[in-house]
Amino acid sequence: MFTFAAMRNKQDWLVAVLSAVNIKALNEMQEAAMEASVKHKDIILLSATGSGKTLAFLVPLVPLLKEAHNTTKALIIVPSRELALQIEMVFKSMQLNIKVSCCYGGHKREIEENNLLQAPPLIIGTPGRLADHIRRGNIKTAAIETLVLDEFDKSLELGFQEEMQFIISSLPAVQKRLLTSATSLEEIPAFIGLTEPKKLDFLSGNEDSDTGLEIKILESKEKDKLESLFRLICMLGNRSTIIFCNHRESVERTSELLKEKDIHNVFYHGAMEQQERDAALCKFRNGTSSVLVTTDLAARGLDIANIRYIIHYHLPHTEDIFTHRNGRTARMDASGTAILIIGPDEKVPSYISPGTEKIELPATITIPDKPKWTTLFIAAGKKDKVNKIDIVGFLTNKGQLKKEDIGLIDVKDFFSFVAIKKIKVNTMLHQIKDEKIKNKKVKIDVAK
Repeated sequence: MFTFAAMRNKQDWLVAVLSAVNIKALNEMQEAAMEASVKHKDIILLSATGSGKTLAFLVPLVPLLKEAHNTTKALIIVPSRELALQIEMVFKSMQLNIKVSCCYGGHKREIEENNLLQAPPLIIGTPGRLADHIRRGNIKTAAIETLVLDEFDKSLELGFQEEMQFIISSLPAVQKRLLTSATSLEEIPAFIGLTEPKKLDFLSGNEDSDTGLEIKILESKEKDKLESLFRLICMLGNRSTIIFCNHRESVERTSELLKEKDIHNVFYHGAMEQQERDAALCKFRNGTSSVLVTTDLAARGLDIANIRYIIHYHLPHTEDIFTHRNGRTARMDASGTAILIIGPDEKVPSYISPGTEKIELPATITIPDKPKWTTLFIAAGKKDKVNKIDIVGFLTNKGQLKKEDIGLIDVKDFFSFVAIKKIKVNTMLHQIKDEKIKNKKVKIDVAK
């Protein structure tokens, strides 16, 4: 029988993958997923956010994808474009030289159609866009053998069911199904097609202590809680912080009111254009802003390093939402703190321990220092054959920047974002105003 141990001994690709993603070995959950993928057709994997579930389902796909030969063999369905892009980034970091296509709403379908002309071994996407491609014949489903539903509890919520059912009914050759999440679902619909699935449950019931997550409470005297939020941010200082609100309007209002109080921040929600969303996340990721105000859209799929605080400005509607919000911090071996702001008319949720520590705000406050980075927008990207090396070369040669003046670079299909030290921006923009990148004049300015 083809065992997990035999796979590890005979295949050197696993060693190469681990080296590429900078980890020494798979963790216990990932090892269990690998072994189960050899022995079982259908698997349900439950594990805390930040525990490495993405690698747990990507690594077992490698042998199948290596033998694909311009045929789509695996499909990963996710509930949001951010999660799709995150999985794509992890897969590319594995350096397998295997084509992958990412399909999601919010940008031109034609871009994806061109990528799908030569069938990629792996496709990652959201239900609506995947269903659209299948209906148009852009995705050839006849040879897809493995189906992965990441964050399956969210994908199977009302509103996704019809498209999910259509997609799965269009996969005649599926032999293996893997469902993953950080929260369980009481009943999995029959149309998923599970047959005696192997359940791997790594949810211990006290994930907070296991993952280095602290939970604290701040009692607000004001109903709208804004003054408490402001004073809390001042107390926490210039640390990476996500503030969760329950509505898009509240996100923008909270962001604007914090700006009026001189708290630099960016906001992020589902009604924004894709470029606006990309810019906001990039600014938060690269240090241009240390505060992100958002809806629960950011509770899944964002893997941003070193997020220190999660602030529940609005209380989550369910314990599952609370879990996923908190999963943005204390990822892998890092520590983090989740803070619930409780208004005078609100009660502490029942799933919070009665002995949870309460925060006392200081009598005097100090506005956190402004970030030292600014984000630059460049109207050229992958489709223009522009990469990170090109951008660094351009900014050092033409903009006369030193390498330490350049921070994180994020290259999208048609544009790019670059973190630049704030004190260098004006001089650099003057230096490059008449210059070209790869013999092409492109718009370059501070990102809005």
